[in-house]
Order: sequence, then structure tokens, then C-alpha cells
Amino acid sequence: MAATDQTEPGEGVLEIMDSSLQKPRSMPELIRKKRDGDRLEEAEIRSFVQGVTEGTVQEAQIGAMLMAIRLQGMDLAETEILTRALAESGRQLQWPEAWGPLLVDKHSTGGVGDKVSLILAPALAACGCKVPMISGRGLGHTGGTLDKLEAIPGFSVVQSPEQMRELLEQAGCCIVGQSQELVPADGVLYAIRDVTATVDSLPLITASILSKKAVEQLSTLVIDVKFGEAAIFPSQERARELAQALVGVGARLGIRVAAALTTMDSPLGRCVGHGLEVEEALQCLEGDGPLDLRDFITQLGGSLLWLNGQAPTLAQGAAQVGATLDNGSALGRFQAMLEAQGVAPNLAQALCSGSPAQRQGLLPTAPTKEELKTTSEGTVEKIQALPLAQVLHELGAGRNKAGEPLHHDVGLELLVSIGQRVIAGTPWIRIHHRGPGLGPSHQRRLQGALTLSNAEPFLPEPCLRELILPPSMQG
Repeated sequence: MAATDQTEPGEGVLEIMDSSLQKPRSMPELIRKKRDGDRLEEAEIRSFVQGVTEGTVQEAQIGAMLMAIRLQGMDLAETEILTRALAESGRQLQWPEAWGPLLVDKHSTGGVGDKVSLILAPALAACGCKVPMISGRGLGHTGGTLDKLEAIPGFSVVQSPEQMRELLEQAGCCIVGQSQELVPADGVLYAIRDVTATVDSLPLITASILSKKAVEQLSTLVIDVKFGEAAIFPSQERARELAQALVGVGARLGIRVAAALTTMDSPLGRCVGHGLEVEEALQCLEGDGPLDLRDFITQLGGSLLWLNGQAPTLAQGAAQVGATLDNGSALGRFQAMLEAQGVAPNLAQALCSGSPAQRQGLLPTAPTKEELKTTSEGTVEKIQALPLAQVLHELGAGRNKAGEPLHHDVGLELLVSIGQRVIAGTPWIRIHHRGPGLGPSHQRRLQGALTLSNAEPFLPEPCLRELILPPSMQG
């Protein structure tokens, strides 16, 4: 939207009452206030969000305010007010009173190969929880939970609040997209953040995440805050700042929030790409799949059950989550969720009852599969997630802007593990794509993602490095 030098009275100006001077404060004055490092009052923040919701604030003014917040920050009280205002910009989800203590959720700041939500939501439902998960799409090199689920023919991520309640009654969990009815102001701000280089603002991230969780009326929330080469924040210290803000504001909102700091240097699990990650999630739901993925899911789910009072210790909570993967109850919840969200019952049953070989053809399959081999002997020291994800993005697995189509059949499988000793000529990665063959640039970048060393074989460290607890459980 183009900005003009002159504005007619009442046009493009948000009138905010200055309580001390009792005169209207214009939107440019409000931007200037935050730009100069002053604290915004509750009425000012709420009026800004109201203007965003109603469309009375110009896009240029929204972008300027977002940049002012990005540069000057917000304290916890300001961030709490912004979060509440965003949450109240749309409908609030309503649940039966008896569900209150059982309403839990998990959120991730985004990673490569992160199919955790597909597994953890039904596992928690199998533990007796209600999981009303509002998820997002992928943008840039990170994958989106909704995009993965849409690799399953018929799965609908568009569900009304009334339908979400029915889904929780039938399956105990649902994974849906952010609708126009829920937190609409956040949808506007997020789209503008993406094109104004303000995505990494701590208060804006905190308010965006927690506003969507506040409308879910949650009891407990665990947030996976990733750091590393393929994460929003490269350092654990910077990720810890976000984690502490999320935990602190969550406590102010009356939600028990814990934040897990996890590494995102290498892909999680062995598969990256929408259809392939659904297949890997199904294997994990069957009690199989990569050990790093299962370990992470049980630790994250176990911490949530412990925080919510459904397990006496984190270890016992992890054991409960693991048991749902081994006894088939989590898989049963996943099948119920698929059917309740539009997947044909015969397809849902075939996906959840057959072996990987029997599932061939049920999920999108790329026409070309191409393997790359190691060029020397050594121990796998590192597999960099970022270049792998960037190549897949260029091959059609990702989008450059919201609304672009993507290819659910494009992806990769890692054929070796970190810490494993390999000989020269060992196939280490299999690329699923649509072209006749990988070009030299893609091959070079993929091969550059693999680092071999002369070290002895070793067991890789778990990706979960730190768990930040809510204030009531600290000390």
C-alpha cells in the first residue's frame, strides 16, 4: 500500500487517547514513541492492534511499528499486553469445563525434518490429553506441519472452532491452520513481518506464538526453541532469551509454559520432505523409526505430562509416551484424526495398518530417486541441515512466498548416521525429485553438507540440550 505525504483528517491515522494530556495521539506519534525507546501503554498497544484488525492502519505504518519494536524491544508487561490484544482480535475457543486440566499443546520454532507434531499430538491424546494444535506452513527452508499433513490425500487443515471441538471429542487431537476467525491480527502482522525483516524480534515472536495458544485455553504448553545453523537463532544464548520470554509471558497469561532448547544443525530423523516425513512419522507411531526422533518425542511429551501433573516425574512421563508408540494407541488416535479431518476411512486404515512396503503409492512418490556416495573413508562428523533443505526448496519442496504450490513428493533420505564409520563409495543420501538428474551445483552443495573425520565412531548427543521451566517449578 503506497504511503502519501499528506493525509486528510481521519484518513490513515489511528487516534489514541493520551491519558496524561487528554488529547488524541496519532499513529506517527505512537511509532515515534516506540522508535525513541519509550514504553507503550496498554491502551496504545490495544488501539494499534484494533487498527490492524479493522484495517484502519496503513501497511507502511504497521511496518514502521514492527521495525520500532524490533529495534527497541518490549518488556514482559508490554509483550503480555500485545499477546492478549492479538488473542482477543478474534474468537476464543470454548471447551467443556471438564477438559480444562487436560488441554495441552506443543509448538516448534521450525526446523528441518521436524515431523514431531504429527507423532506427539496423537501420542498425548492417547495419554488422555486434549490437543487443539494450531500449526503453520513452511516458508523458506523450514518445513510446515500443515504442508506435511496435506501430503495425505483428503486431509483438511481448515476447520472451524465448532469442528475443532468435534475433532477433540472424536480423536482427542487435531492439527489445523490459523483461520480468519482465530487471531486475525497476528495473521496480518506475520505477513508484514516476513517482508520487513522483523521475523526475528523476540517480543513479536513471543506474542505471535502465545496469542494462538492463548485462544486454545491451554493448561500446559511445551515450546521447542531451536538453535543452530538451520534455525532462526544460531546461538543457544539467543534462543535462551526467546525461551525465557515465552516462559515468562506464558506465566503472566496463566499458562504453564516450558521451553526446550534443541539443536538444529542436522536434520531430525532420517527423512526431509512432506510425503517422506509422513511415512517416517507413521513408522515412529508404529514403535519403530529413527532413535533420535523417538527419543526426542518421548522427552518432549514426557516433560509436558510431568508439567501438567499427569506423570510424577519427567522420566515416567517419557515412558508413558513411549508406551503409546509401542502399544498402537497413538497410531489409533492418528488414524481417528485423519478420518475426522477428511481422509477416506479406507485410506486412513491402509496408512495406519500396513507396512512401509504396503504403503507404497498411498503417499506422493517422486519419479526420480538418485543416490550420492561418499568420496572417502571416515566417520560421519556432521550432516548440515541447511544446504540439504535449500536444495530441496529449489527442487520444489518449499515456497518463496505464501500461497505458492509445492511438491509433496520431493524429499531426501539420509542413509548414514552421525558417528557412523563409512568406507569410500558408501551411499549416504537418496534424493527424491522430479527432474531427469541432479545438476552439478545441487550435487556439489549436497556433498558439501557431509563432513567426514578420522575420529572413532561415536554416539551423537541428544538434540534436547536444556529445559527451561515455568517460574512455579524453578528452584
